[in-house]
Amino acid sequence: MKWWDRGPRGFVTDLVGDDDAQVGVNLFVLGPGEPMSMYHWEADQEDFLVLSGEALLIVKDDERPLRKWDFFHCPPNVPHTIVGVGSGPAAILAIGARIDSVGEGWGGYPYSEIAMKHDASAEEETTEPNIAYARFPPRQDGEFQERWLT
Repeated sequence: MKWWDRGPRGFVTDLVGDDDAQVGVNLFVLGPGEPMSMYHWEADQEDFLVLSGEALLIVKDDERPLRKWDFFHCPPNVPHTIVGVGSGPAAILAIGARIDSVGEGWGGYPYSEIAMKHDASAEEETTEPNIAYARFPPRQDGEFQERWLT
């Protein structure tokens, strides 16, 4: 299984491994304060299941705590992100449709003052990922870490 180290945005592995698949399945491991993504909306639905640890869901500019076994269904066009919180890593399974969220009109990154408090918002509204993530280092090869299981 290939892991990516995203620096201040935690670790992720792609469980499908096919860019043309109609569904994406990723496992994220976020440390406290690490955002899964920039606050964004997509043209397809997504689902998130917290497998371990604690996280903070930011959805429609509202903060909601998440803990082990909490599930969040995100309908299309709803701005959201998740940030790791607590004293250790949070493992989160993310499953999303990949039908309408490709190409023109895929989604966007609205500015959110609440998400920015957690370093989880683009500095200005955009539809360009390279602008939304410009302040973060590129991902690098990573490895599974046994400490995530404790």
